[in-house]
Amino acid sequence: MKYKSQSVTILIAEDDPDDCLLMEEVFRESSQGYNLVFVQDGIELFEYLRQQASYATSKSVKRPDLILLDLNMPRMDGLEALAEIKADPNLRSIPVVVLTMSSTEEDVLRTYELGGAGFIIKPANIEAMAEVVKVLNQYWFEVVELTR
Repeated sequence: MKYKSQSVTILIAEDDPDDCLLMEEVFRESSQGYNLVFVQDGIELFEYLRQQASYATSKSVKRPDLILLDLNMPRMDGLEALAEIKADPNLRSIPVVVLTMSSTEEDVLRTYELGGAGFIIKPANIEAMAEVVKVLNQYWFEVVELTR
């Protein structure tokens, strides 16, 4: 793994606590030493990315290597957040993969039009989620060159 000696930070924007627990368990079982950061909506996502509000004084805020983004969130949905990330010169180089229950062609097209790096329909069970994590790890942290 290219980043084995370094902790990989994955920022996960997800408002469903059950999905957060599932993802946390699967990432933990992968034993790759991920630094997972969970935020509940697009507003909190930007508070983290811009080190504002409760993140303003935190020394543990790290620029994410990858953002996993749900589309259906309160306050600011995933497509709005994606558009804002890709419009910001300081953030646009962070790859954003949409991980959502939506499977509409419109959401898929809009994700890619806005600069999303991928669109994954969220698996419903732990085995399928484990496979998604395995593929994400392989692709983003073993194959692709990311800026640090």
